[in-house]
Amino acid sequence: MLSELSDEEILRIKPEFRIRHYAKRDLVLHKGGAGDGLLFLLAGQLQVIDVTEDGRAIGLRMLAPGDFFGEIALINNSTRSASVVATTDVLVAFLPAPVALHLFSHSPSVAKQMLQYLAQKIQRDSEFRALLSINNTAKRIFSFIILMQKKNPEGNVVENLPTHQDIANMINTSRETVTRALLTLTQQGIVQKEPHRLVIKDPEALQKLVQGE
Repeated sequence: MLSELSDEEILRIKPEFRIRHYAKRDLVLHKGGAGDGLLFLLAGQLQVIDVTEDGRAIGLRMLAPGDFFGEIALINNSTRSASVVATTDVLVAFLPAPVALHLFSHSPSVAKQMLQYLAQKIQRDSEFRALLSINNTAKRIFSFIILMQKKNPEGNVVENLPTHQDIANMINTSRETVTRALLTLTQQGIVQKEPHRLVIKDPEALQKLVQGE
């Protein structure tokens, strides 16, 4: 989001950042907390979660280095709408609300990046709601993989692959079901599991599974 700022602008806001370290499973943001700043994930992995009335955690999305979060409460001047939990040790940069809001209103490049991000977020949330409406659990898992994949020189890859439990939380199923589904895909040669990522070896076959073929 800050990539198009000038060196002068970067130097001006750099002293405002506060760097914070969190251990795995630490709560980085609490639902209902004050929207007192914008946060950037510098290293590690985070998961955005919501908690149901019966105390069950529902995973909403994963955050990777370079992502920012906490923008909704900041823009709306409201409380946090979800919690954020560290799934690994993480390093986070915190930018106080007055500085972030000044950037939104005085930097065209930052405003443009924010608008693009919010548009993509709305589209992704819509796709995720459609995914959750799939009754067949296996198809839901396969659809989740397709939604998470990104293209790179090696082909289609899911980087920073969440744990099986985190995936289960996000798509409302059990860890064992996720493990079985990924094992099936691996045995069929459709995916190749590597440390912290999943390589999609046969995207067409994966798409056919989603379609029930």
